Amino acid sequence: MLRNVRCEMRTLCYVVQTLKMSSPYFMQSSAVLTRSSSHGAGGGPAASLRSKLSSRQGAVDAVPARQVKVEAVEATVSEEKPSLTPSSSDGCQERLRPVAEIEASSLLPRGRRRRQVKVEYDGDDGASRVKAKHWEPPNWTKQLGFIREMRSRRDAPVDNMGAEKCYDTQAPAHVRRFQVLVSLMLSSQTKDQVTGAAMQRLRAHGCTAENIVATDDKKLGELIYPVGFWRNKVKFLKLTSAMLVTEFGGDIPNSVEGLVRLPGVGPKMAHLAMDIAWDQVSGIGVDTHVHRISNRLGWLKKPTKNPEDTRKALEEWLPRELWSEINWLLVGFGQQVCLPVSPLCSVCLNQHSCPSAHKCSPAKRPKPGSPRSPGPSRKFKVESEQEDDARSKSAANQTPPD
Repeated sequence: MLRNVRCEMRTLCYVVQTLKMSSPYFMQSSAVLTRSSSHGAGGGPAASLRSKLSSRQGAVDAVPARQVKVEAVEATVSEEKPSLTPSSSDGCQERLRPVAEIEASSLLPRGRRRRQVKVEYDGDDGASRVKAKHWEPPNWTKQLGFIREMRSRRDAPVDNMGAEKCYDTQAPAHVRRFQVLVSLMLSSQTKDQVTGAAMQRLRAHGCTAENIVATDDKKLGELIYPVGFWRNKVKFLKLTSAMLVTEFGGDIPNSVEGLVRLPGVGPKMAHLAMDIAWDQVSGIGVDTHVHRISNRLGWLKKPTKNPEDTRKALEEWLPRELWSEINWLLVGFGQQVCLPVSPLCSVCLNQHSCPSAHKCSPAKRPKPGSPRSPGPSRKFKVESEQEDDARSKSAANQTPPD
C-alpha cells in the first residue's frame, strides 16, 4: 500500500512540475532572462518595461486556471486514495484533501452523473412490514361441516347430561351459575352419565354455596360418589364454596382470572363457566376429546401434548365465532365416533381427509345392530366404554364412603 502511495505521489509531482513548466510564471522567468539579454544587446528601457508589464498581466490572468487544474488533479488522486498522505519528493509538503471537502460539481465532467441513492424509511406504525401469512389447516371447513352433519341429532351424552343440562332452571341466577361451576368440577375425568347422576343428588340435597359449606365431608362424599377422584373433589368443593360465600356472596367470579383462583378450577372449566354461566366467550374449552380430535385431524400447527397447549394453538387460527360451538361439537363427536381407542373411521365422513384415519380403527366395520354400529341412516348412538383414560376407571373402583 505504501508503494502505491509513493507511485501516486511521484505521478502527482511530475504533473505539478509539468504545469509549472507550462505556466506563466515559468514564462515570466524566461522573459526576464530574455529582457536582460536584450538590454545587454542594446534594447531600450521602454521595451523592457512593456515586456515586464505584459508578463505580469499574463501571470495574473493565468493563476486561476492553474489553480483549477491543480485542484482537479488533486481531487482525482483523492478519489482513488481518500487517505491523507504527504506528497512530493521535491521538498514541498502538500496534503490531499478528502473527497467530502471537494465540490463535486466542479470535479466531475459534464457527461458524468453521480448515481442517485434511494433512501427508504420504515413507518412507525409498521404499515410497511410484510405481514406473516395466516396459517390454517387444509380442508378444515369441510371437515367441520361433516362433523356438524354427524352431530346434527345431538344425542350424545354431553347433549343430555353436560354442564348446560345439570343446573336447576328454576333457581336464582347466582345459584344456577354456582351449579354450573359444580358440574364442571365434577365432570373432570368423569363420564357425563356419572356427573349427571351426582348433580341430581346434589340438587335434591340443596346445591348452593352456603349449603355445601354446611355439609360435612362424609355426606358430601356420599352425594358425589363415584365421580373420578371424589375425595379430592370433596375438599375442592368445600374450599371453593367457602371462598364464594366470603368473597362473592355465593355467586361465582365473572372473569377467567377470578375463576382459576378457586381450588380445583382450571382453564378449561373457567372458559366453559364463562360461556355457560355468564354467556361470555373468553376462550375455547379444551378437554380430552377436543385435545385428541384436534391432533388427529391435523388442526394444529404442530402436535401438542396437553389440552392447554391445544387451546392456545386452536385460538391462533380458529375464528372467534366458533369458539363456543367447537367444544360441544367435538366432545359429542369424540363420544360417539372418534373414540379414544379404536375410533370408528369406517363410518366417519372425514375418513378421506383425516390424516389419522384407519390408523387405529377396527379391522372390520361393526355389524348392524351392535352397540357400536351407527345404523344405515347415520344414527350415531355409539357409547364408548373406553372414552376416558384409565384414571376414570380407577376412580370408579374406589371404595365408597362409609
